[in-house]
Amino acid sequence: MMERRLYRGQTFGIVAKLREVSWLYVALLALLAAVGYTALYSAGGGPQPFANRHALRFVVGLVILVATALTDLRLIQRLAWPLYALGVGLLLMVARFGHVGKGAQRWIEIGGFQLQPSELMKIFLVLALASWFHRASFERIGNPLFLIPPALATALPVALILKQPNLGTAIITALVAGAVFFAAGVRWWKFALVALLVVLAAPIAYHHLHDYQRARIETFLHPESDPLGTGYNIIQSKIALGSGGLWGKGFLNGTQGRLDFLPEKQTDFIFTVLAEEFGLIGALAVLFLITLIIAGGYVIALRARQPFGRLVAIGITTNYSLYVFVNLAMVMGVIPVGGVPLPLVSHGGSALLTAMFGFGLLLSVEVHRDAAAESERETR
Repeated sequence: MMERRLYRGQTFGIVAKLREVSWLYVALLALLAAVGYTALYSAGGGPQPFANRHALRFVVGLVILVATALTDLRLIQRLAWPLYALGVGLLLMVARFGHVGKGAQRWIEIGGFQLQPSELMKIFLVLALASWFHRASFERIGNPLFLIPPALATALPVALILKQPNLGTAIITALVAGAVFFAAGVRWWKFALVALLVVLAAPIAYHHLHDYQRARIETFLHPESDPLGTGYNIIQSKIALGSGGLWGKGFLNGTQGRLDFLPEKQTDFIFTVLAEEFGLIGALAVLFLITLIIAGGYVIALRARQPFGRLVAIGITTNYSLYVFVNLAMVMGVIPVGGVPLPLVSHGGSALLTAMFGFGLLLSVEVHRDAAAESERETR
């Protein structure tokens, strides 16, 4: 009888948590994934080889999102550093056993699935840093010695990701960590000092870049110097963006994508497929949808009632925001091409599933904000 009551209590607890999930937010994610399906359908000329796989991955990701959202935030906090250690271990496995593709060693195969551990590492780093700064007083955060462990915890995965090499993801990882540091209360002058050191080290770092990385920077500065070589991608991307006009050429009628003038159209340059076929109006509609998702993440962070949840929400939302910014700036020629996908839209299993895991953590902060805050008060 007691076991039955316990089982029913757990069941009702799950039902109560499901009611607390922001299904409107989930609907926004599903709508963006549907936009991705449409773009990938066009990029592949049909449901295969990209669109159907994208839909299947989103369904799997939705299960991951709901399971993560229902997981107690206090349990997630206890697992923060073990997950960080797991992420570092996976990055070390990439260095030793990783799959090489397009000149980079970024993937490992697990059960027939190509996993890119650097995607997970960003999420695990956010959890670890949020756990470190949890309950830290403003005076303690002001102590430089207190910042050495989290700084080293950030530097280790960034260095391992750079070694793959994956400069774009390494920079995003460092910026996401910086957002958590800032949200935790680290003073601005310390960021200014780090920025100054980066600027001073940039000329030296440039000479240590791989040849293709230097070529990307030079192409960004002078794309017309090699229009059929290194400058081809960005030139074709700009042509596709402009050729869509106000209303676009119509679904499946984009010439740059359909005639294969646009390389990597299913991954890095998926936004240009949308812009060409649906025009400026369609592109702005997609940007508005993405803005709602980002704004919703920061609203969850503001509503969080304890530091760990707030820092996690800020880190997860900033990570997504940076991916969107880098991808869109890249296809518009504002920054060098860096091989960064548009999460929930581009083709790619690791990016999509990791994004859904991150959004699940975001929703867990929302679902458990009262219970986590109550537990926080009891332990003080």
